[in-house]
Amino acid sequence: MPDRRSFLGALLAAGSLATTGWAAAGGPAYLAAARKPSGDYALVGLDTLGDIAFDIPLPARGHAAAAHPVKAEAVAIARRPGTFALVLDCRTGEVRHRIDAPRGRHFYGHGAFSKDGTRLYTPENDIATGAGRIGIWSRDDGYARIGDVPSGGIGPHEILRLPGSRLLAIANGGIRTHPDTGREKLNLGTMRPNLTLMDEDGVIRDQAALPDALHLNSLRHISAAADGRVACAFQWQGDPYDPAPLLAVYAEGQGLRLLDVPEGRLMAMDGYAGSVAFFDGDRRIAVTSPRGSVLQVYDARTGFERQVAQADVCGVAPGPLGALCTDGLGRVSRIEATGITGLARHELAFDNHLVALPL
Repeated sequence: MPDRRSFLGALLAAGSLATTGWAAAGGPAYLAAARKPSGDYALVGLDTLGDIAFDIPLPARGHAAAAHPVKAEAVAIARRPGTFALVLDCRTGEVRHRIDAPRGRHFYGHGAFSKDGTRLYTPENDIATGAGRIGIWSRDDGYARIGDVPSGGIGPHEILRLPGSRLLAIANGGIRTHPDTGREKLNLGTMRPNLTLMDEDGVIRDQAALPDALHLNSLRHISAAADGRVACAFQWQGDPYDPAPLLAVYAEGQGLRLLDVPEGRLMAMDGYAGSVAFFDGDRRIAVTSPRGSVLQVYDARTGFERQVAQADVCGVAPGPLGALCTDGLGRVSRIEATGITGLARHELAFDNHLVALPL
């Protein structure tokens, strides 16, 4: 039976969360970067019905954000090859800290927190060598940089923490770029994408890659199931008339398993998967293509199920009332059994990603 001291401590903790947790920011379930009609940029919080819970200005185009596991705090990270990130208090809209990449590095637009929320991890490019690195920042020390570790490959794009664990999954896209040449891909002949599993101390625990014949399939975006499986979405850099499957499922120690898809449905994706998400109790996976203006749904074991047309659709994430998707026309929609249902439309152009907040 808890004593009086531990009972009071629990009450104080609950009171703190009531005033500093995500509920205090209007009860959002998702984060999304967006552009306004004025050309200004913002990070918005969306609730489960697609309504706006908050709207915080950004100085430049956003890509995705890292959500603190407990506090109403988000880190908006500049898209490649940006070098800054802003720590935002989502209750007040205040910029609490600015994070700058070290000289000779740039960010990729994604980040993840440690399980206890004390550390932030940022995928980075070492510009001189092309090596992928994961920067580590201490929240308790005002987001001071406390080190970095190898990402396990080149071009680390998305990073996420597996639910309930201290393991980080990293999508190493394999593509080397340099700010002096913009978004030009410098190593297509030798690129080797992979999925790297790392603990919070930077120790690599597992890696998985597609067969060498598919080395031009750049792994860019990932989603994690409660049991540790990772859905992996690719962007094909090879012949557009000879495309590769763009969706695979990873399990630790079992490698990557490509999901079956009919050739015609594969062509509809135009070689580009923009975002991916487990949903429906992790039994299904949604993957989007803004280039193809389609959203596809897969059974996580057997493969392709259905396809829905949606102009400029990209962001997708699970949620307590079903998975939602966003698009460049400002629509927020729910993924249903046979299609998608519009929930809301805002005077915004949503960017690539929809980030589900911790439940």
